[in-house]
Amino acid sequence: MKTTRERIIQMLLKNPRSSINDLADEVGINAISVRHHLTNLQRDGLVNAEEERHGVGRPRLVYSLTEKGLEQFPTSYLKLTNRLLDQMKEKLGEQAIKNIFDDIAKDLAFEYAKKGQTLAMEQRLDLVKELLRQEGFSVEWESDGNKYYIHEITCPYYHISRNHPEVCQIDQSLISSVLSVPAEKIKCVLRGDKHCTYIISKQDQVERVG
Repeated sequence: MKTTRERIIQMLLKNPRSSINDLADEVGINAISVRHHLTNLQRDGLVNAEEERHGVGRPRLVYSLTEKGLEQFPTSYLKLTNRLLDQMKEKLGEQAIKNIFDDIAKDLAFEYAKKGQTLAMEQRLDLVKELLRQEGFSVEWESDGNKYYIHEITCPYYHISRNHPEVCQIDQSLISSVLSVPAEKIKCVLRGDKHCTYIISKQDQVERVG
């Protein structure tokens, strides 16, 4: 059975930028106990804290795993991936890397994009949700007025994208490819937002059909 400390680390792997209350709800202990564990994890260099604006009032603290914290897991690929991308950018240039990520997204989206050609927009949004789920994202979408919003609640690329934001090109290109309309990013965890959000204009869909 996992200790409380291990469960908190596991939750921060799945949900970076979690607050004390988020962790208390997920782990099933009170916020005071969570705070105590987080203090010890910060002391050990496994967790860091950042201030995040959350509505009106004072900022709250949100917590994420440090690189050392990520190394607690068998998937300790972070250093190698960062080194590979550093070398690729040095030898090929940043634009070439962006093009590679764009090609990866188009390859991933190819079959789904073909399926989506005959579907209504909301059915294609469900396709996007499923494809991203298979890639390790947790995604929800909503309709509001003349726009659709796609929220990436969790992102498997978060820890890599902190050093190499070009990797975000993958999900943005994938969304645009499947929907056949441009997806604009309006929120981003790398800018301090709780999660990434893309916006799709329903007018773009009308023009596509027309």
